[in-house]
Amino acid sequence: MPNPVEDFEITAASAEDIVTLGAWAHEEGWNPGLTDGAVFFPTDPGGFLIGRLGGAPVTSVSVVRYGPDHGFLGLYLTRPHLRGQGYGLRTWQAGTARLAGRNVGLDGVPAQQDNYRRSGFRTCWSNARYEGTPPPDIAPPPGTSLIDARTVPFGRLAAYDRRFFPAPRDGFLAAWITAPGRTALAAVRDGELQGLGVVRACRAASRIGPLYAASPQVATALVSALAATLPEGTVAVDVPDVNPAAVRLAGELGLTPSFDTARMYTGPEPVIDRAGYYGITSLELG
Repeated sequence: MPNPVEDFEITAASAEDIVTLGAWAHEEGWNPGLTDGAVFFPTDPGGFLIGRLGGAPVTSVSVVRYGPDHGFLGLYLTRPHLRGQGYGLRTWQAGTARLAGRNVGLDGVPAQQDNYRRSGFRTCWSNARYEGTPPPDIAPPPGTSLIDARTVPFGRLAAYDRRFFPAPRDGFLAAWITAPGRTALAAVRDGELQGLGVVRACRAASRIGPLYAASPQVATALVSALAATLPEGTVAVDVPDVNPAAVRLAGELGLTPSFDTARMYTGPEPVIDRAGYYGITSLELG
């Protein structure tokens, strides 16, 4: 009879495995984007680990490296019938070893947050997913235009993104705004970026992220315009409570909370533009 311990192997995931992880995430109620995997995998091809028992995939974790000193952990999953048997913990240990020496972030669901604290993570802020159908045809402030973000010189977009994320992630951002099934809009005034929003198709409500804006009025216009590109207009935004204006805005738009996570880090809380941070990009890669 095979030894279950010896028959368990952790390896780098294949591109095909990433599709499987998307299905697992959907089963957990996380509502991943339909084409997220095609963006995630090339960001750090070695950053997705999968545990196999008897050759069958049963556990996973993503441990993506950004720059020389940052990392982000996500997709920490064990198949329900094998939980509590140590397979997930072994996968976690292999993943965190890959990010050793880095300041590691994650978005933790409530059920796992105590476990993450025991592993050295601390809560820096909370995110609440707000869902609903925002009002249509909300105009941006006078002098501000909403344009296709793909027409903006990419260097400007990447520099803008760095105000809200603690490490350069140019490859990820380039793929994120151009992947199929999504729309990216930039708010521009006098040639300067005033906001950025991306909406992507999901199995349930389409998700907006990132959502950056110079003011609540710009954020409102971006959400309204992005929702207008969808057949039904129903969206979801993961709103960080470090920006109270973003929380108020979600309520004013008629969106209701449905899901909570906590942004946690192993090291110092990164310095970001909190006042312009209206929606996180992704629970899996930050």
